[in-house]
Amino acid sequence: MMRGAAPLALAALAACAPVQDRLARDAARATIRPVLAEQFPGVPLEPATDCIIDNATGRELTRLALDAARPAPDPDTAALVIEIATRPATLRCLTTTGLAPFLR
Repeated sequence: MMRGAAPLALAALAACAPVQDRLARDAARATIRPVLAEQFPGVPLEPATDCIIDNATGRELTRLALDAARPAPDPDTAALVIEIATRPATLRCLTTTGLAPFLR
């Protein structure tokens, strides 16, 4: 009977993964937006936030999500947002998605 339980448990965990990912991304948004607003005034927050989230590693995303409970971003977390924002892949995303409407 225990052999049948293991696949069911794995299936249940796999089903939770998209929900956990969504929750982490939503929490990370709350951390990223104030940093972007302060460090890059005038940048459209939603597309820029999406670019940063899409280019963060799983560990970075978790760190950003955990920082959402603070009243203000930790300086190390703000530095992480800036680091992710300045990666080549993030910059490409920003120029094609985040800033494209303003460059036309």
